[in-house]
Amino acid sequence: MSAMESQLADNELAASGGAEISDGFIPLIDMEELQGPRRSEIVQQIGHACQHYSFFLVKNHGISETNMNNILGTTREFFKLPEQEKLKFCTNDPNKSIKLFMGFKDESQNVFISRESLRFSTYPFEDYVNGWPANPPSLRMDVMEYCTSVKRVEFALLEAMSESLGLEKDYIDKMLYNHGQKISMNYYPICQEQDLEFTRGVRPHTDPTIITILLQDSVPGFKVLNNGKWVDVGHIPNTLVIHVGDLLQVISNYRYKSLHHQVFINCERERVSVASYCYPSSDTTIGPAVELIDNDHPAIYRNFSYTEFYEEMWRAVVQHATDKRLDTFKSSVA
Repeated sequence: MSAMESQLADNELAASGGAEISDGFIPLIDMEELQGPRRSEIVQQIGHACQHYSFFLVKNHGISETNMNNILGTTREFFKLPEQEKLKFCTNDPNKSIKLFMGFKDESQNVFISRESLRFSTYPFEDYVNGWPANPPSLRMDVMEYCTSVKRVEFALLEAMSESLGLEKDYIDKMLYNHGQKISMNYYPICQEQDLEFTRGVRPHTDPTIITILLQDSVPGFKVLNNGKWVDVGHIPNTLVIHVGDLLQVISNYRYKSLHHQVFINCERERVSVASYCYPSSDTTIGPAVELIDNDHPAIYRNFSYTEFYEEMWRAVVQHATDKRLDTFKSSVA
């Protein structure tokens, strides 16, 4: 894309509702338009946002305000439960379908990571629902309702992203084949002001996903890296944050870059969010789309199985090298 085309795309994004928030431009895309005569224009906007920002916000996505408020409320309720109730879900086994992550001291960076997170597989529901927490009583129903809705959003976005890359609309969906879904319910407690310098909600990282769909409450803290600068993605009611994950970076042959992001915590208000992760089934083969490989654009990555990637992901976590987890899969000609 030429500089002029890029500027025009930025202008179209701004006209469609993009916002100046804090330190940078935040692309905001109207998903309702994907169903109408402006579809090709919206697909182009999504592609531009993925290529130049690695993320965007969506409005008119089809998830009701009640549904979103319910899942955020349930998240708050879960993390207010007695400690012994939550600790049932603590485990060091990477193969468990549900895990509770607690705050910890990162000695390498001399910071305390102050976040509690319940991460679990959700789809298909019948395989996992009985392992979800029974408390609060509304949790299982709220999760099913939200995940059903967010799955529709995910499917529509994957189609649009495939098209934006010049691929068949169902290319990514077919490649993933019966792909799964996980969610992470996140709680960030209030931090004492004197501890803010040495405390983070989440360290800078990328997600080992195709895409991540983030629902956040009104408390600020989510920051993304854009043009070498950390930008605060403020809260816009009834929107979702969509960002590119490691595996979409691979599929797009590095046209779309995985989003570097982090979370800061607040000294006045606690914060909650819910992230939905799109990932492949274990036997899926991931690699750059062949249509995106030519003499001018050689394959950056080799083909690999999701199982291989998952194992490498956990090795990287143990070695505190999550920013290098894709290096193993680079092509010899890259």
